Amino acid sequence: MRMGIAILAALALVSCKKTGENEYEVVRPGLVTDTVKTPDVNVGTRTDSVTVPTVGSTKDTIIVNKPTVGSKKAAVKTPTVDVKRP
Repeated sequence: MRMGIAILAALALVSCKKTGENEYEVVRPGLVTDTVKTPDVNVGTRTDSVTVPTVGSTKDTIIVNKPTVGSKKAAVKTPTVDVKRP
């Protein structure tokens, strides 16, 4: 029984062909043909700006450096995914 299921699964995989953009034609047992549409997935990146702290030192006197804390803007890239279902 398991061998028959494995053969049918192998035939189902072999009998697929691409018919267009995101479309596949599948021939099932009994010569039934179905068209399957896969989702369209677009992956990219988006750049955001965030404020990050900066730490440095400035001369206060000849001997001692006075610590300073500030902030600056930095660019951060985050991934984006857009899925369009059929």
